[in-house]
Order: sequence, then structure tokens, then C-alpha cells
Amino acid sequence: MNAKPLGRLIGVSLGPGDPGLITRRAWGCLQRGDCHWSYPVRRKNADSYALSIALQAGLALPAAHSPLVFPMSHDTAVLAGYWLQAAQTVLARLRTGETVLFLVEGDASTYSTFGHLARTVAALAPQVDIETVPGVPSFNAAAARLALPLADTDDTVAIVPAAYGIEALDKLLDDFDTLVLLKVKPLLDDIVAWLQRRDLLAHSAFVEKAGTPQERVVREVADLRGETVNYLSLLLIRNPQRRRGPMMRGCRNKSSTPESL
Repeated sequence: MNAKPLGRLIGVSLGPGDPGLITRRAWGCLQRGDCHWSYPVRRKNADSYALSIALQAGLALPAAHSPLVFPMSHDTAVLAGYWLQAAQTVLARLRTGETVLFLVEGDASTYSTFGHLARTVAALAPQVDIETVPGVPSFNAAAARLALPLADTDDTVAIVPAAYGIEALDKLLDDFDTLVLLKVKPLLDDIVAWLQRRDLLAHSAFVEKAGTPQERVVREVADLRGETVNYLSLLLIRNPQRRRGPMMRGCRNKSSTPESL
């Protein structure tokens, strides 16, 4: 007797929060009636931001659904245990032949819990078919809201968590025209002071909960000193002071030759 074929695992990107930014492909996945929905929560019985995007779009929560706990921690030993538990929960569904949709805010390939889940499932069951449905990241929604191109012509862009620290961010300015700093909440005052030292306050903008009804845009970044902001916050920084090298075969050759923007 042949074993029942495994179901598929699909990471469904839902965009940063505006239901209108859900792609047609993701919408088609969510409209299927034969799938099990899984979604990340920070702790047991907590709300899921990813799930809330789907519900705000007018979709009904299917009978077959399950939250998966992905705690806010930097302890890899602790996280590995939760990744394994989540993967085993998903695999139990996949082994029944069900397709599992894992709902993700933003884009499933960019600083996403889906990467951890997919890798762990693949390690446990390499034969599982895993698909990623791309979506709109928060920094693209923020740039559009600000009417600020992330890059033009041969510009360079760095997208990093602010937790890299001020010293690392300072070094990045030597090589990048645009910095996108994610998860700025813990270091916001330090970042504002750093932007002031580097004379970049006028070239920076803050966006909180991009693409949601609660979206907040602050162009006077210095006004944020002392504020407690939402976890879903970022800074876009343009660096007109960057020294750029001459063009070499269509690309910039790294050098100290200044060039005005």
C-alpha cells in the first residue's frame, strides 16, 4: 500500500499591513478552501500580526488553523527548540496530505520566521515541497509613502537591523547611499544622536507600522528623542556625503574620489 503523499508548505507573504498590498498570488492561496493556516505568535495565546492582515482583508479564519510560537529572543539555543516544535507541528499536518500556508507579514524571504521554519522542516523531511510567495517588504512601502527612491542609477543600498550597533552603522555609510534601519526601537535615541553627529538628520525619515491604518511618518527625526516607538518601525537614511569612485565597466570602482550627488 502506497503511503499518502506529503502536503506542501507555502510561505505566504502578506505585505506590511495594508490588505491592498497583498499580491494576487498570495490572495489566491488564501482563497483556497483545502489548506491549513499556520501563523507566527510571540507567545502562547498572543495575537498574530500576520493573521490580522488576512482578517482585515475580509478573509475568514478557516477551521483548520494553528498558531506557531516564535518568541522574541536572541538566544539561539532557545529559538532552536521553538523552531523544531513548530516544524514538527507543521510536519504532522503535511503527513496527512494537507497543504499548510504559513502567513507572514512583509516578505517571507526578508528577516522572516518562515526561513527558520522552512529550513527546519526541510532538515526533518527533505522530500517536502516548499514554496515561497513573495510580498511587499515594509521598507518598500515606507519608501513609496515618503516618495523617496531607495536607489537610483548606480546607488548602493544596505538593509540592516539597527541592532548591528552605531559603530557598524557608521562604517556602512562609507559604502552605501541609502541605509534602511529596521527594528530601531531599542537604539532610537542613540541613532538620532549619531545622525546629528553625521549631519544626516535632514536626510532621514522615520516610518512606524508602514502600510497600516496606524502608519506614522516623522520627517523631523530629532523630535523622536525620548519616545517609545512601536517595534514595527524603521528609518530611511540617504547619505549625500558618500565619496564615490569612478565608473568601471558600468559599476563604481571603490575609491576616495568625491563626486557630488
